[in-house]
Amino acid sequence: MTRIAFLSTAHIHTKSFLENLAKAGDGRSCVAVWDDNAERGKRYAAGANARFEGDLATLLAAKDVDGFAICAENTRHTALLEQALAAGKPVFCEKPMVTTAADAAKVADLVRKHRTPLVCGWFHHSSPTIRTVAGLIANGTFGKITRVRYRNAHHAAYGRWFDNPDLAWFADPVLGGGGAMMDMGAHAVHILRDLFGRVERVQAILGNHAGTYPQTDDWGIATLRFASGVIGTVEAAWTQTGGIGGLEVVGSTGSLWNTPEGYVIGGPGRKTEKLIDSAAGRPDRMDRLVALVRGQLDPAEVATDLAATLDEAAIMEAVYTANRPGAGADVARLPAIA
Repeated sequence: MTRIAFLSTAHIHTKSFLENLAKAGDGRSCVAVWDDNAERGKRYAAGANARFEGDLATLLAAKDVDGFAICAENTRHTALLEQALAAGKPVFCEKPMVTTAADAAKVADLVRKHRTPLVCGWFHHSSPTIRTVAGLIANGTFGKITRVRYRNAHHAAYGRWFDNPDLAWFADPVLGGGGAMMDMGAHAVHILRDLFGRVERVQAILGNHAGTYPQTDDWGIATLRFASGVIGTVEAAWTQTGGIGGLEVVGSTGSLWNTPEGYVIGGPGRKTEKLIDSAAGRPDRMDRLVALVRGQLDPAEVATDLAATLDEAAIMEAVYTANRPGAGADVARLPAIA
């Protein structure tokens, strides 16, 4: 038996997480839900055949709970992590784990103090494809890597996904910590940090195209300068109505890019070849939490990913800081010829 308790059900992924626990058939289950929005929490608890617990301290001390899943609004994660990590049971926190460097440092201190295992809700970097690419990067397949890119985007603003009262907080920068860049760009920043190491400096431009949720950004582009010298580009949006996302790697002897048929590798004077997954994927989201509770994850891998997760917060804070009025240079306007 692996018994999971949810601390908030605010996140859009909560439903799929509960479905995972209900359908896996390996003894995992949701046994309890706490939510500061009691109506929402009771609704999700009823759907999961779990009890609703209105007192957070009572649930954190419950003996019939093996691990916690934090699915609160982004900027409410830190306060819940402070209490959940102190309880000493494995914790999963939806992404982004935190939204500022100061909160990332606080979480790092909490993990050092309590030694509680902690994982985040990333999934892009866990796929067999990305683990295969990680191996190719390590083996020097692309030569000297100079530029990388990751686009993560969908059409939430045009589709009015956040008109749902349960999800309205996504478009509130106070609760979301930002908009599309914080929501979608977080995945892209994390995966590039995971693959290419520490980021030293960023540039960014963010804006709002749809006007559906005008309080925050619904698209953004950031440039990352890695300590290694690699230059990365992150594209994020709630306004993407077509095109191909994913990873692109440019190196001195070859490149990787995505196509409608999947990832390929090619370069000047060489045949373009379809990427064949040769690495195993890693457990993600609820599978990752369950594996953590059951002692099935490599502690070194968990620690390495937590470092990338906390760095993601610092990078993202810098992205929003870099998107300041007056940044950049105006282009001279030339006189008309006729």
